[in-house]
Amino acid sequence: MDNWRKSSYSGPDDGNDCVEIANSATHISIRDSKAPTDRTLTFPPGAFTTFLEALKAPHSTVTDLARFRG
Repeated sequence: MDNWRKSSYSGPDDGNDCVEIANSATHISIRDSKAPTDRTLTFPPGAFTTFLEALKAPHSTVTDLARFRG
């Protein structure tokens, strides 16, 4: 079972609508906190780093995933 956690930037003013992340030695998963039983994105650790770097690209408006703290 994965240990899901929300971004430290998620607070009461946003209705806790955010992404959640879970990690293990073999994968990192992301899900929508509003629909936790729906599909998840799952990456091997190296691919997740590439995904985060793409989110930080100059044209991206989605950067919150890069702010998760363990």
